[in-house]
Amino acid sequence: MKLYYSQNLNPRVAVAVARYLDARVEYVAASPMHPDHQDAFRPINPNTRVPVLTTDARTYWEADAIACKLSALAGSDFWRTGDSQAEMIMWISWATHHLNRAGDVFYFWKLIAPTFMDFQPEQQVFDDALRDWMQFMGILDAELQGRTWLVDDRLSYADFRVATCFPFAKAAGLPLADYPHVQRLANQLNQLNQIEAWRDPFAGLS
Repeated sequence: MKLYYSQNLNPRVAVAVARYLDARVEYVAASPMHPDHQDAFRPINPNTRVPVLTTDARTYWEADAIACKLSALAGSDFWRTGDSQAEMIMWISWATHHLNRAGDVFYFWKLIAPTFMDFQPEQQVFDDALRDWMQFMGILDAELQGRTWLVDDRLSYADFRVATCFPFAKAAGLPLADYPHVQRLANQLNQLNQIEAWRDPFAGLS
């Protein structure tokens, strides 16, 4: 199996999952959006995006699908399959459509866009995203009060998904420390033992 990745938000999550599960994958750094690479990458993923997991049977796009597949192959309940599955998917969907969408505005415009363009959007774009970020961080902080992890009080992919933007929060100018229970979750993820899976998933990779 091969896991194609870059050091960006969603590929970072996929690599962290693979390393946490000690998946037997070959890690392949890729830049499918580069004009010189798009045509060659399109047979792997017609969207020309990473992450992508290729297996003998088929190819999987998107971090969530990759997390599901790798967890199944590992025989792990990191991706819940029982009564807790709906709750886990609720958090995955919530993080994708709300919290991470707000955080991605700051991640992209503050950390990614300056490397290839001079343009910055109007301040209102940041104001709206920050308002949303703070609203949803408040919800997450309240939900974490009295529990260690989001689902069953055991680590699951839901915890990785809601934390997608956390490693970049300081550099992007997103408040994190204002939410003590969320900050605790971030600290717990950074202290995982499996190959520094969350804190430094790209350790030893190109």
